Parts: sequence; C-alpha cells; structure tokens
Amino acid sequence: MPTKIRLQRKGKKAQPFYHIVIADGRAPRDGKYIEKIGTYNPLTKPADINMDFDRALYWLQTGAQPTDTVRTILSYKGVLYKNHLLKGVKKGALTQEMADAKFDAWLKEKEDKIAGKVKETILTQKDEKKKRFEAEKKINEERAKELADRRMEELKKEEEEAKDEAKAKAEAEEKKEEVKIEIEEKAEAEEKKEEVKIEIEEKVETEDKKEEVKEEVKIEIEEKVETEEKKEEMKEEMKIEDEEKVEAEEKKEEVKEEVKIEIEEKSETEEKKEEVKIEVEAEEKKEEVKEEVKKEAKAEEEVKEEEKKKEEEKPTE
Repeated sequence: MPTKIRLQRKGKKAQPFYHIVIADGRAPRDGKYIEKIGTYNPLTKPADINMDFDRALYWLQTGAQPTDTVRTILSYKGVLYKNHLLKGVKKGALTQEMADAKFDAWLKEKEDKIAGKVKETILTQKDEKKKRFEAEKKINEERAKELADRRMEELKKEEEEAKDEAKAKAEAEEKKEEVKIEIEEKAEAEEKKEEVKIEIEEKVETEDKKEEVKEEVKIEIEEKVETEEKKEEMKEEMKIEDEEKVEAEEKKEEVKEEVKIEIEEKSETEEKKEEVKIEVEAEEKKEEVKEEVKKEAKAEEEVKEEEKKKEEEKPTE
C-alpha cells in the first residue's frame, strides 16, 4: 500500500491533539511513522495548524495519499493549490513567476479571510461576555432588590410587633393603675367608715360623760357643792380634754394626707421608670436597624467594587 499523510492522536481524554505524520498505509493509527510534518489542535478557534509546507508538498508530489481530514488541512494551508499550480508549470500552461504570483494572491486573500474570522470570533466572544456580564448584573440587582424588600418587610414587621408590645404594656400598666386606684379608693372608704365609727363612739362617750357630769353636778348640787373652785377646775379639765381631742383628730388627718401623697409619688416614679425602659428598648431597636442597613450598604458597595474590577479586567477591543 502507498504511504499516507494522516493524523496521529495525542492528548488527554476529551482533549484531542493530533500530529500530522507520513506513515505506511499498513501501520496502525498511533504506530510507527516515517516523518512528522506538523501538528493540529482542533480545540482552539480557529484551529491551530503548524505544518512544514515544503515537506508536505514534497510528500504530496511523491504520491503520498492524504486522508480526508488531512486533505482539508492541506487545502486550508494551500498545499493542494500549490501542487496544482506546479503541475500547470510542468505542463507549460503557466510560468513559475505566474504560479508564484497566483499563490501569493491566494495566500494573501486566505490570510485576510482568516484575520476577518478571528476578528469576528473575538467580537462574538466579547459580545457574549458582555451579554453574560449584563445578565449576571441584572440577576445580582434583582437579588439585591429582593433582599432589600425582604429586609424592609422584616423591619416593618418588627416595628409593628414593637408597637403592639408597647401598646399591650401600656394597656397592662393602665389596668394596673386602675386596679391600684380602686384599691386605694376602697381603702379610703374603709378608713372613712372607721373614722365615722370612731366619731360615733367618741360622741357616745362624750354623751355618756356629759350625762355622768350632769349626774355628778346634780349630786354636787344635791350635796351642796362645797366650793366653787372645784367646779372651775372641772371646767378647765373638760376644756383641755376637748382641745386634746381636736389636736388628735387634726394629726390623724395630716397622717392620712401624707400617706396619700407618698402613694401618689410612688405610682408616678413607677410610671416614669416604665416609660424610660420603653424608650431605651425603642432606641436599641433603632440602632440595630441602622447597623443592619449599614451592613447591607457595605455589601452593595463590595458588589459594585467587584463589578468595577471585572469591567477593568476585561480586554479592550
């Protein structure tokens, strides 16, 4: 069998890389070869082809048969066209200068086409990168908006819950105050009842005493009071007793008023303490909300900085 120009596979799995070799047609694909004239990498865009042009032309002229893939490679690199022109020179249809001029023109046109395709691939890659970047940017913005909306909803819920708790506490405090006021009113009413009872008892005692005094006076009159001095002393003692009773009643009223004032002051201090606690809790929640908003703003700034870095790292056209 004649010699063949074919590909010999190299490279890893799913990453093929080929050697362009001259081998006997009976030899296995990856077996011994006569000469290596180039390499072919199909993974790059456009494909990377490195080939010794003169040696490929020589083996083609000596009768080596290329495989289908190698034939396309030789056509792509212009080896087949060069061989065709040299056959025309041998037949006398063309001169060597004309053949060289035609080949140079074809090669220049081919290079221009390749350069245009390379530019197109680069532009398409850039457009794809831009589209991907814009899509990622939109996705990130949508995610950021969703997170911000969720955070705002959570903050609103927390504020509403805090307001509800504050209202419940205020209502509970009002109920407690009402209960305290009722208890105080009941205590005052009981105290008034006791005072009335005491006054009634005192009146009864005074009446009894008056009766006793009257009886004593009667007895004294009947017995013919020995001296008027004793009567005057008795009158003075009665006056002193009345004054002492009045002073005792005034002291009782003063003590009751002082107790009422102390109770009112205690209730006012308790209300102030509870109001201060509520204000402190509200301020702490506001500070926590501010810190969370700052963290989110920092996260958004970091995202923007990363996007700027990515844009700066992009290759310019």
